[in-house]
Amino acid sequence: MRWESRVRRGLRVLRDDLWTARPDPLPPSVWLRWLPHGVVWLVAFVVLLGAASQLWSGARLAFGYSFLVALGQAGAMALALWRPIPAWWLSTAAMVLGAVALHGRLLAGDLHGFTWPWTATGIIAHLFVLLLLALRVRTRVAVEALALTALVTYVLQGVWGATNYDPTGVLVLALFAVVVVLGTALRGRREARAELVQQTTLTAEERARRTLLEERSRIARELHDVVAHHMSVISIQAQVAPHLTQDPSPELKENLDGIRQNALEALGELRRVLGVLRSENPEDPYGLGDSGTRAAPDAPQPTLDRLGALVENTRAAGLAVTVDIEDSRPEQRPYPPAVELSAYRIVQEALSNALRHAPGSTVRVDVGHVPDGLFLSVVNSRPRQPVQPSPGAGHGLLGMRERATMLGGHVTAARTLHGGFAVTAFIPHDGIVPVTGTGPLRLPVVYTDSPDTPVVHVEPPGSTSPTGEDTP
Repeated sequence: MRWESRVRRGLRVLRDDLWTARPDPLPPSVWLRWLPHGVVWLVAFVVLLGAASQLWSGARLAFGYSFLVALGQAGAMALALWRPIPAWWLSTAAMVLGAVALHGRLLAGDLHGFTWPWTATGIIAHLFVLLLLALRVRTRVAVEALALTALVTYVLQGVWGATNYDPTGVLVLALFAVVVVLGTALRGRREARAELVQQTTLTAEERARRTLLEERSRIARELHDVVAHHMSVISIQAQVAPHLTQDPSPELKENLDGIRQNALEALGELRRVLGVLRSENPEDPYGLGDSGTRAAPDAPQPTLDRLGALVENTRAAGLAVTVDIEDSRPEQRPYPPAVELSAYRIVQEALSNALRHAPGSTVRVDVGHVPDGLFLSVVNSRPRQPVQPSPGAGHGLLGMRERATMLGGHVTAARTLHGGFAVTAFIPHDGIVPVTGTGPLRLPVVYTDSPDTPVVHVEPPGSTSPTGEDTP
């Protein structure tokens, strides 16, 4: 009973694998495109003419019968480009039909030395069919088709037999086995290449996602530092306030004590969160500090007042940096700490990119204080020294965008006409997108560092140029 169930299971597998007409078109080649399809069609046409001539003129079969067998062999090759399994059935059926027609003439002695049961054209057609089948189906299905082809050949030549013929069974089985192995190997190679491309794509996406999460974690750490600073200020002010008032009421003292206590509790919670977010002794993430130095875990977060020190460090690293600061605000208001911190980090990352990717270049840093917010521009010229391979994920622009987007601003990065690179950013004054009725937001025009190079005109989409034309 066990062997019967195994036989039934095997027959069910064969039926599922080989008794199907599902389409499986041959995709175009990566390098040759549609050339393989054209070759198959050309060989199919040659097989059609050769098989009809061989069976009609050589074997002296009826023209209609000869043409039917030839059409089956050639049609199987063409069909194998879209439906390989039905094409294999058609090729096998055409071979059997031709072998049956030639069997009587061989026994009668009308033919001598004729190839049987496989004719020359039938071998060529079936080779192409098996190759196209092995290229697109699983290895098990290709082996099953090869095994059934061998079984049909054995039944015709070894069991049924004929006389006065040139046997082709052993030769064709060897050729068919080689073709199936070749097609299976090519299919495995193609699938491995496709899997490698997919894995590479997934790896790049995962690297970008990890870099984004790391940058967001860094931003969260810095903002926690800013919030912790303000909570400390609130606590101190609440403690000092009663001493600045003569005879403060008990209610005022109680409220101020409550404010101070809440601030201290919030500060403690923030410190615990910072202990998780911050590493014990993190490296300088931007590479602009002195060699071998490390960022202090509890150092205050930088603001725009420290841009001068940043520029000096960059000059010491080998870049010629010029700074231009303009203030067109009717009244000067301080920026929130988050805005100043993000602005500093954007300039820092842009200078770091210039150090890595444009050594020896000239860099111009523009800081524009406009009524609606803060405009930043870092433009470097083409590199004048060989660019060394740079380690790292290479997603600094992603971090700039995250910082600006978080505060309602935007970052634009593009290559300049003279071979350099320009990074521009706008951050609203209070970290909120300004809502004004004065038309499109106007930002400064950025020029390159050298007067003999083309002008780089950077403005947000939708704004108009000074001449009234749309900016490209």
